[in-house]
Amino acid sequence: MLKLGVITGFLGQTKDRFHEYNQPRSLDQKLQMASQIEGINGVEVVFPYEAKDAQALKDLLAKHKLEMAAVNVNVKAEPEFRDGGLTSRDAAVRRRAVQFIKDSKDFAQAVGADKVTCCPLGDGYEYHFQVNYATAWKHLVETFGEAGGHRPEIPLHIEYKPSETRGKCFVDSAAKTLCLLHDIGGDRGRLGVTIDFGHSIYGKENPAEAVSLIAGSGHPYYIHINDNDGLWDWDYMAGTQHFLHYAEFLYVLQERGYGGYLTSDTSPTRLDIRGTFEVNCRLTRKLWERLTQMDRKEFNRLIEGPDYIQTWRFIETRILGLA
Repeated sequence: MLKLGVITGFLGQTKDRFHEYNQPRSLDQKLQMASQIEGINGVEVVFPYEAKDAQALKDLLAKHKLEMAAVNVNVKAEPEFRDGGLTSRDAAVRRRAVQFIKDSKDFAQAVGADKVTCCPLGDGYEYHFQVNYATAWKHLVETFGEAGGHRPEIPLHIEYKPSETRGKCFVDSAAKTLCLLHDIGGDRGRLGVTIDFGHSIYGKENPAEAVSLIAGSGHPYYIHINDNDGLWDWDYMAGTQHFLHYAEFLYVLQERGYGGYLTSDTSPTRLDIRGTFEVNCRLTRKLWERLTQMDRKEFNRLIEGPDYIQTWRFIETRILGLA
């Protein structure tokens, strides 16, 4: 069964540098909306800003017949994290950042979530000679290592992103995330990677290749779906800019046996909220089913073979439906 989720923060009011979009909603109202989106059965909730009372959230999930896709821990919004939390020069700030993640794991366990995802956006730099890269990396290894060791049965997934809120984030690619996990060491099941399709695209990766790389590492992984123009993380609807990238991404997920959530990290801004996420669900479901039903043995034979013209003919007819 295809499991589709949504980040609840996008179901209420969002902002950019110039405008506010949509109306503020309570968590109850957001979950009610999520339950009405055809195809959605899970939610990713931001701790501690959207929810920090586990029992209250459990009650709302039961009320709206939803599951937890993940807990998203925000380690960037507090004033002391402005210049970086996990890599701060101040040991006390680093300890607080680690405690945020530990608290989020406690919350995940209490609410019944099986993972925590964290995107360390405040940890990075803008200028040359602004940071000591070796020291910053050492802090990342120490802080994520300590946080991941807390409640190891709840894996901590590190989400990479090229930039924002920093001009360049320290954890900016699939490969560097795997380097970080390698340096942390220990049980591979306690630390994983969140692969955001849009982050991969505007980071000039091939998202399908990123999935293959991370899946082969033995670390768990979790998926955010969206799209963009390759220049910035616009959080457009899935498949609307890079359709074949998205098709290959889903195909490789199937080949690697991924059974977790594909969670919409998409910003409706000027579009209808419910309609936006229904597009994500509808396109993803139809494409997932088409990829499942086609002759995969033949397709894999073509992929492994030397004649891409034949492979493209298969794509034309079986994926694009151009008879």
